[in-house]
Amino acid sequence: MQTSEDFDRKNLMTSPDALVAPVREHHRVLIIGGGTAGIAVAARLARAGQKGVTVLEPSQHHYYQPLWTLVGAGEARIEDTVRNEARLIPPGVRWVRDAATEVDPDAREVRTRGGLRLGYDFLVVAPGIQLDWDRVTGLREALKTPHVSSNYDVHLAPKTWRLIQGFKGGTALFTQPSTPVKCAGAPQKIMYLAADHFRRTGVLERTSVVFGSGAKAIFGVKPFASVLEGVVHRYGITPRFQHDLVAVDGDKREATFETSRDGQTERLTLSYDMLHVTPPQSAPDFIKGSPLAWREGPNTGWVKTDKYTLQHPDHPNVFALGDASDLPTSRTGAAVRKQAPVLVENLLACMRDRPLPARYDGYASCPLTTGYGRLLLAEFDYDGKPAPSIPFIDTTQERSDLWLLKKHGLPFFYWTFMMRGLA
Repeated sequence: MQTSEDFDRKNLMTSPDALVAPVREHHRVLIIGGGTAGIAVAARLARAGQKGVTVLEPSQHHYYQPLWTLVGAGEARIEDTVRNEARLIPPGVRWVRDAATEVDPDAREVRTRGGLRLGYDFLVVAPGIQLDWDRVTGLREALKTPHVSSNYDVHLAPKTWRLIQGFKGGTALFTQPSTPVKCAGAPQKIMYLAADHFRRTGVLERTSVVFGSGAKAIFGVKPFASVLEGVVHRYGITPRFQHDLVAVDGDKREATFETSRDGQTERLTLSYDMLHVTPPQSAPDFIKGSPLAWREGPNTGWVKTDKYTLQHPDHPNVFALGDASDLPTSRTGAAVRKQAPVLVENLLACMRDRPLPARYDGYASCPLTTGYGRLLLAEFDYDGKPAPSIPFIDTTQERSDLWLLKKHGLPFFYWTFMMRGLA
């Protein structure tokens, strides 16, 4: 999903294929965000015959980010993960190529970086998630060194594969922050693939693979956690839970973590020879400062969203889905696939002053690559129970056929069906 980091400051206007919105234009349905969630909703609304739909999105490019794990493991090309945003805007839907900077739900208006004031009758909030690189001291500088990378950046994912290829032994350190992240399994997916590559090339026996994670456990759903604990054991990985990365010294090759012991916060510094970082993440800044977000409590900064109807509890003409919402499930494209039809059905009912008929059960899915040719498909709902969607096969175990689904099936499904409102 796109965020304000994708914004092209030199061109606030639309592409030649898009329509330019003048200042103070009014829209029947305004969608903030043209990533996975925004396009899925726009496509479904277009197929339902809804007129006056506008997508507000700054980026010229749209990325299928789940494949970046395989790019970092040498199993996919980065160019295969990108399409022009203009190609994905559904027929009849307007695209304003600009970035939201302020939302006023009382005035029913969104202001943009380019100076536009977009009024709306109904608002869909789907801006994606923000990567907070600067919350880790020294991280930006360290990423410029030859030993640090991150699959969470389109320009760095190919670098991850170069690091894995060139690694000759020592400490390979992988991190996950304590904040929510998009695809919570991604930080460990690349770790397992790297460890498997090290095993195949004979490097693993002289390597210490360390997982510094701000989480309390390897995975939050027990049936899948038990399988992943076996994977950790298989590769000899050392997990360090409740260890949150706070600083990186690229010159010294040192990573500093904060952890708690006996109620006291301590710092621990680890040396590394290779470091893969998952940056802290949060809702975009314009969301955090808006009346749509929680002001306090565990969900501070995230958009208030009824977890079943996806309607905002304070503003009935506002709906939200995807990574910036406070929905208590994993932030994945698979979750959005189940959220989008619920949101559209309820939005259309709301527009007709009818009761909201659809309910989202919290379904999310995380295809966890546990090695080359191996994948664990973790599917679950709000109750933390497995929610398998593929009949006749056991998806609670590592499988080779699911690797093909990850590598070929899901990208095809995404571009061909999901982004066209067909699934």
